[in-house]
Amino acid sequence: MQKNLKRKNQQIFRIDDSELELIRKKIAAAKIQNQEMYYRKMVLDGYVVHVDFSVVREVVKLLRNATNNLNQIAKRVNTDGGIFANDIADIQADYEKLWVQSETIFNKIANTEF
Repeated sequence: MQKNLKRKNQQIFRIDDSELELIRKKIAAAKIQNQEMYYRKMVLDGYVVHVDFSVVREVVKLLRNATNNLNQIAKRVNTDGGIFANDIADIQADYEKLWVQSETIFNKIANTEF
């Protein structure tokens, strides 16, 4: 046994093959690489929360697009003094997508049980 371990106490328990397979699936679903860490987290806290940020990434992408369009229009207004109707329509479409994605995120958060 190593002398400088932070956690010196060891717990051993037995499981059958089906339980082991289920545990492995849950560890993979929680995206935890360390089996010991998963066990400790589950025993001490009773749950592991995995947050899917794919929808948030999509909103960030849409926000960047909308911001880029707005910057291009501002530059055109400052140099040419004019703005085109299709530019306004592009910005409106981008912001509509942002609102839809934002509502989706907020609804998912509101309906999540921890």
